[in-house]
Amino acid sequence: MELPVLPPVEPMLAKSIPSLPSAPGMSYEPKWDGFRCIVFRDGDEIELASRGGKTLTRYFPEVVAQVKAQFPARCVVDGEIIVIRRDTGEPKLDFELLGQRIHPAASRVQLLAEQTPASFVAFDLLALDEVSLVEQGYSQRRARLAEALGGVEAPMHVTPVTTDIAVAQDWFERFEGAGLDGVIAKPAEGIYEPGKRTMFKIKHSRTADAVVAGFRWHKDGPIVGSLMLGLYDDEGRLHHIGVAASFTRERRAELVEELAQYRENVEDHPWNWAGQAPGTQATSLESQPADAGTRLPGGVSRWTGKKDLSFVPLRPELVVEVGYDAMEGDRFRHTAQFKRWRPDRDPRSCTYEQLDRPIRFDVESVLAGRP
Repeated sequence: MELPVLPPVEPMLAKSIPSLPSAPGMSYEPKWDGFRCIVFRDGDEIELASRGGKTLTRYFPEVVAQVKAQFPARCVVDGEIIVIRRDTGEPKLDFELLGQRIHPAASRVQLLAEQTPASFVAFDLLALDEVSLVEQGYSQRRARLAEALGGVEAPMHVTPVTTDIAVAQDWFERFEGAGLDGVIAKPAEGIYEPGKRTMFKIKHSRTADAVVAGFRWHKDGPIVGSLMLGLYDDEGRLHHIGVAASFTRERRAELVEELAQYRENVEDHPWNWAGQAPGTQATSLESQPADAGTRLPGGVSRWTGKKDLSFVPLRPELVVEVGYDAMEGDRFRHTAQFKRWRPDRDPRSCTYEQLDRPIRFDVESVLAGRP
């Protein structure tokens, strides 16, 4: 490749803030929930680079083909690879389907490219032809992006943008139903600074009361690494919904003693489907429901490699309040944050009904500029 900006380039990042910032010329964009990707194109040579510099090129041949068909012959474009799910009512982003696209077998990659094709959303332009744009302000780069990619068609898109904070607030409240992650705010004159958190992200923040049904050991020693969280469904089954892991090392050591009494008499543990003896560690596929329809924790997948995801079962008698940003199906999208113990709550009262479900919204309307 002979481009004015060459890989590897670490994407510019955003720091989390609680509310939309206001400043002259501030721009706001939807925050897409996908794989961050910088596209490098030099004629027929195309590279899809992920955050961290790993290549995504082999996993998304349909995106490579669309870049070749629709992008300028020589360019560097920052954006997001997404997958849209259309079989459950209004089309929405599906990060779980996107994750399944990373597969080692070439035949499987090709099959998934046909069955769950990806789209690309462009939101910044780092270079065009012989010119590097990284030293130009964001408003200038955005104008060049709109000009260079203004004619692209689905599955290639240019993200919507507004300088009206009221519109951005409306996007923040409504777009979650389309699977979006929040809103990104960009200062008008900000240059492109790889790896620096010079933008701002505003994400949804919620709390839930969950049952603590186990824990995992920390990789650095005999201290608690994460708490295993569960919620009950309408039929009284306890589903694994994620983990809470925001503890200091000192607190992790204290938790070992505090949880010791709940490690006893776990023969009837709701996740003890294999009939392990008390105190043993259970394993299963992390995201695969059991035959009875219960989501169970544990096990190794292609995402975790050889990472040990076994856990120590606890009697499901403790309730904890945790903070979370979004759900992915029936589990937390990211690691939850420990808030406080809830000794006043009956574990059986911790159900999915307490969760705030956003109103469904058509993601294709967002991509088409009809928000």
